[in-house]
Amino acid sequence: MHNIDETDLKILEYLQDNARMKRNEIAEKIGLSLPSVTDRMNKLEELEVIETYKTKLNHKKLGKDITAFIFVTSESSTHYKDFIHHTVSSPEILECHSITGDGSHVLKIRTENTSSLEKLLAKIQSWKGVRSTRTSIVLSSLKETFTIDLKNYLK
Repeated sequence: MHNIDETDLKILEYLQDNARMKRNEIAEKIGLSLPSVTDRMNKLEELEVIETYKTKLNHKKLGKDITAFIFVTSESSTHYKDFIHHTVSSPEILECHSITGDGSHVLKIRTENTSSLEKLLAKIQSWKGVRSTRTSIVLSSLKETFTIDLKNYLK
């Protein structure tokens, strides 16, 4: 890993908690000057430790009531580029992971209802190279986060 020190970790913890936190606020909390915090954040961005700044939205309040995981089994890697293109261009697909075990990929999706999920499944099953799918609908989410525990990072 790159030369990340305790001060960088404090900055990262504040940003994980609130990506909208102003740099001068961070500087005040960790006892550094604003230019020093700005330099450190710029360095973390250049090193791609900080990839982006995001806002977590309440999907249910936006009408996306169904969360599901779709396990996809592909016939071969012949249509891999097409598969990736389809996943990237499908707004309902939030995540796509290559996996081991049963299937070749797992997709995390959000749709309005079971009818829209069924349409999405039909679309995915029509993609070249897709042999089968298996879907698990999420009943409730006990933990859903993108944060990384940084407390023991330097130990």
